[in-house]
Amino acid sequence: MKKIYILFALFNLVIVALSAQTLDQARAWYNEGDYEQAKPVFEKMVKSQPGNGNYNLWYGVCCMKTGDPQEALKYLKSAVQKRVPSGQLYLAQNYDDLYMFEDAIKTYEAYISDLTKRKRPTEEAEALLDKSKVGLRMLRSVEEVCIIDSVVIDKANFLSAYRIGEETGRLYTYNEFFQTTGNHPGTVYETELRNKIYFGQENAEGILNIYSKNKLGNDWSDSYELPERINGSGDTNYPFIMTDGITTYFASTGDNSIGGYDIFVTRYNSASDTYLTPENIGMPFNSPFNDYMLVIDEFNNLGWFASDRYQPEDSVCIYVFIPNESKRSYNYEGMETEAITKLARIQSIQDTWADETELKSALKRLETVIYQQPKMNRQVDFNFVIDDKRTYNYLSDFKSVWAKDLFQKYQQKEADLHKQEQKLQELRDQYQKGNSSTKAKLAPSILDLEARIEVIREELYIEQKEIRNAEKQTVK
Repeated sequence: MKKIYILFALFNLVIVALSAQTLDQARAWYNEGDYEQAKPVFEKMVKSQPGNGNYNLWYGVCCMKTGDPQEALKYLKSAVQKRVPSGQLYLAQNYDDLYMFEDAIKTYEAYISDLTKRKRPTEEAEALLDKSKVGLRMLRSVEEVCIIDSVVIDKANFLSAYRIGEETGRLYTYNEFFQTTGNHPGTVYETELRNKIYFGQENAEGILNIYSKNKLGNDWSDSYELPERINGSGDTNYPFIMTDGITTYFASTGDNSIGGYDIFVTRYNSASDTYLTPENIGMPFNSPFNDYMLVIDEFNNLGWFASDRYQPEDSVCIYVFIPNESKRSYNYEGMETEAITKLARIQSIQDTWADETELKSALKRLETVIYQQPKMNRQVDFNFVIDDKRTYNYLSDFKSVWAKDLFQKYQQKEADLHKQEQKLQELRDQYQKGNSSTKAKLAPSILDLEARIEVIREELYIEQKEIRNAEKQTVK
């Protein structure tokens, strides 16, 4: 009997030793930020000892960091009740992730009060408190936008989900455009005329800023940094410029971001060669997570943006939406908090489908551009979409003589459009650099040319339909 007791005691010692070893490994993973590995260990620990404040904290943080803030809430509340150091900080951050900004504000304020009593620095907590206040303001003015589709994709290849037309420009990773190697986070936007690029690149301090280059003949000019109004604080990346050459979207982790990257918009003032103060575009586009790379294809009236909200570390969700001509917001005061929060979080894209006709039309446009392969990646003469199953690349693809003739005329007009757009860009550049007298002379020409270009674009759009219809009459 004595031997049995000794063996039982030795067995328990082995179990305790193994548990301690496992706990030490989990804490090491936790400290290294490997929350996925640490999470199942802490889950076992907290279930075996639910009263242990540290286990509650560690498991709660792992849940929060791996995209499950709802599961984390109970455990982080328990850690705060047991007065575990840093519990309030993580609970407040978890409230942010759940869009419970009023609770986050109260928790940050309590945390700051405790830090003050202990004569500890409060700057970091105060900055987080400010972000929660910004988040609450955003929640009260969520934009009413129709999100027609979403796809989760590998973060390293997220640009492949952006199926924009050539009239909108081109998107590249930094390595792809500049033919470099390494883990470079920058992206490059090339204008539709291929005469200017905007790109994210690290400066001497290792901070990402946005730069630009102009095409001079067959070469690119030296890069120049965009003004401090854009590159003011934090990392700045993911530039996109509308075809007007004025409206500029980008993402930044700096001031007025509510967490990670937020999407901002500014406008270029050619008269003063300055940018207006950037504005955070708000929810549902932005969140307490990373949101970036907003692109609007005006030709197809579709928009894209990326977000890693509630996604695994190596994944990102790409949302496709219908751009609004002007911002319209939901009635915050007239809605339940849960309903407005679901819309802000994009918990279900179906909740945004208010107009069935508008939705079907947008889905059809999306279906068309999905089947259109980017010209830059294919050795073909052109890309012309006939329907959702056929994209022509050569004149020999046409079966209808009438459609082929129409298309050749279409190509001539398209070439003329590009020439007119090039001329418009040159006039805009002259206007930008000119004095008041020069600008006064150029303004009427610019306005006239802009109007002519708009007419040509509309004619091309109509001719596209005529070509497709002519071809479909021959090929059933």
